Amino acid sequence: MIKAFSRWIQENLAQPATTDQQQRLDLAAAVLYCEIVRADNVLAEEERSMMVKLLKQQFALSTEQADTLVTQSSEKAEHSADLVSFTRQINAKCDVPQKIRILENLWHLAFADNHLDAHEEHLIRRIADLLHLPHSQFIKAKLEAKPEAKSSE
Repeated sequence: MIKAFSRWIQENLAQPATTDQQQRLDLAAAVLYCEIVRADNVLAEEERSMMVKLLKQQFALSTEQADTLVTQSSEKAEHSADLVSFTRQINAKCDVPQKIRILENLWHLAFADNHLDAHEEHLIRRIADLLHLPHSQFIKAKLEAKPEAKSSE
């Protein structure tokens, strides 16, 4: 009975920590996405819609959960001083393919309004550096996300 109770405690108490860690990771990625959306000082509806879509796909969220995450991340982004704390969380919990997916999503957001602002590109470059991704991956993700690349396929 004690073993069963001990196993139950381990299984049930470990879950909230994992869920909490996942929520912090989701929020960290969403804040980076918000920073790209805000980089050109114009919040286009296409960008917000794209952000909700990407969050739903990446983190298997409902539309309501993605909307909530967008709101939370927008508030966090407005009050944050730097990107390091968010990229540190991602570096600690994500492997290279997950970080590449975040980078690709950043590019999709930058191109969502069919205009790449220099501030958006600069910010994505900084984030890629903070995620320890090589410049070649930065370029590859940019080319794959570019709207012209999709139409020529």
